[in-house]
Amino acid sequence: MTEHDAQPTAERDRAHSEAGQDQPHPAAGEQPAAQENGAQVSTDGTPASGPEAAIPELVIISGMSGAGRSTAAKCLEDLGWFVVDNLPPALIPTMVELGARSQGNVARIAVVVDVRGRRFFDNLRESLADLDTRGVTRRIVFLESSDEALVRRFESVRRPHPLQGDGRIVDGIAAERQLLRELRGDADLVIDTSSLNVHELRAKMDAQFAGEEKPELRATVMSFGFKYGLPVDADLVADMRFLPNPHWVPELRPFTGLNEEVSAYVFNQPGAKEFLDRYAELLRLIAAGYRREGKRYVTIAIGCTGGKHRSVAMSEKLAARLAAEGVETVVVHRDMGRE
Repeated sequence: MTEHDAQPTAERDRAHSEAGQDQPHPAAGEQPAAQENGAQVSTDGTPASGPEAAIPELVIISGMSGAGRSTAAKCLEDLGWFVVDNLPPALIPTMVELGARSQGNVARIAVVVDVRGRRFFDNLRESLADLDTRGVTRRIVFLESSDEALVRRFESVRRPHPLQGDGRIVDGIAAERQLLRELRGDADLVIDTSSLNVHELRAKMDAQFAGEEKPELRATVMSFGFKYGLPVDADLVADMRFLPNPHWVPELRPFTGLNEEVSAYVFNQPGAKEFLDRYAELLRLIAAGYRREGKRYVTIAIGCTGGKHRSVAMSEKLAARLAAEGVETVVVHRDMGRE
């Protein structure tokens, strides 16, 4: 999953400039509106109406190195949060301000902070105080883990702890724990990942942030030709070569599986409709398991010889079946038109 970088300074400055140009001039006798946290605020301190007044919800993810900060961030990104990794704490208020000016396009922001030095921590404390004075709704999620679990994880990936210097891993863990003690005490949610695997951590994050809506599974249904090779990103592969090939029907050969006559030919063959029904039923079972395990994306590859007729027709029908059952589905015909 791609994690978003902090917005460059030049782009931030341009956003400030454009926002200033968009502000209307006050009418005669009226007091100009002040700007607070990117939202329009009147001189008496009450938020003005308009889309600019929507201040984003903010979650700050921090905690011990190796305790699962990246996993927690990816979970929030899958839930629709705008995630910024390794943003300097001093820029957090600016990030919230830019989100407030997005006219509702950035309603929830998650920031991953990695506190490794005293000055860095002081900046975070000042930023949190600034957010509190502006009335920003923010939560701190702190990822905790035992020394034994952290040592085991660092040794398994053969990486040093970022604060160990010339010492041992346990020395780095102890230094980081001391630095983060105050932040841990201020956290709204502390998750101990000592005995959790990745899927269990995602489940805990889902329980806290998914709300009443269950995280959705997104499916990509991809047709392909076996003669061009298997899709490298396929989670599931089905073979349509058990059906007669429309390629050998002269009047159907020039067309693809998107053609109604080709599709009718394919689904009039013995076993085609039965395959669609049973495979869709199997996918319902698999999808439920994927959701339990925290998997949010699945690629279903449907293949035939050339990826032109049978696989295309079956992919279209299967995608329509999944969409009708509420699965967000995208259809890709990888090799259609390649011959």
